[in-house]
Amino acid sequence: MIDDALTRHFFTGFIRLHVLYHAAKEPIYGAEITEELVRHGYRLSPGTLYPTLRLLESLGYLRQHTEVVQGRRRKYYQATATGKRVLKEARSKLQELVAEVLEDHDQPFQTIRQKHRQPHSQQRSSVHGKQP
Repeated sequence: MIDDALTRHFFTGFIRLHVLYHAAKEPIYGAEITEELVRHGYRLSPGTLYPTLRLLESLGYLRQHTEVVQGRRRKYYQATATGKRVLKEARSKLQELVAEVLEDHDQPFQTIRQKHRQPHSQQRSSVHGKQP
């Protein structure tokens, strides 16, 4: 994985979305979600994962509960109703982004660009209500 600051910034957003996705399906705990993220190529330390889980919890997207498993305490995280709503919105935005970035469906942006690239005098005339 590329290790520059901007790339890490983008990937932390992907990680948060990925965590929220799995926590919306069923309760998750740190070690298993770390393994899942590693499977996708993210190098993630506990020093990154647990602050991310706490952030999502503080935002009201996750709630946690503790269970004792084989004599050890394990914190499970599950998406709240708010987290599920945020995930639904994020999925919609992600679908738009995938269509635009991966499938090159950027016609709405091209329309905006054409509008802003009209000759300067034509833009001014239309702003002042005058015809060229």
